[in-house]
Amino acid sequence: MYMTILVPVDGSATANAGLAEAIRLGRLTGATLRLLHVADLRPYASGYDASIGYTGDLIERVRESGLAVLKEAEAQVRAAGLAVQTQLIETFSARASDLIVDQANTCGAELVVIGTHGRRGIQRLMLGSDAEQVLRQSPVPVLLVRGRPETTPVQA
Repeated sequence: MYMTILVPVDGSATANAGLAEAIRLGRLTGATLRLLHVADLRPYASGYDASIGYTGDLIERVRESGLAVLKEAEAQVRAAGLAVQTQLIETFSARASDLIVDQANTCGAELVVIGTHGRRGIQRLMLGSDAEQVLRQSPVPVLLVRGRPETTPVQA
């Protein structure tokens, strides 16, 4: 039961709440946590931004930031004594939710644990919800974990 848990991470308090819950579940089941960070490069797709010039350096910074997020999350999982795998996916066109669902299929995840802001009304309409899209499209169960501003990383 839940031997492979997919956990999207972005370093936010909300994602950290999801990671903390995935670690708790992983401890109970002995699961491997598969951490996924989606680097959304769509804003830099043209390669040039009129206000700042060439964006190649920004793309590299986004990539480095994503790797740092994965490294920090991986350290938390290892400190909890769990097996962990990490993956960074870069995209210029796909939505993060679509890539998370694809990864759930590809890696054989039995559960997706994802933090959510729990937005409602106009905020949800304007900002969208990757978590909601994952919930609707996932081939496996999805556990949505509502983030709180005071959420902190898991302590081993």
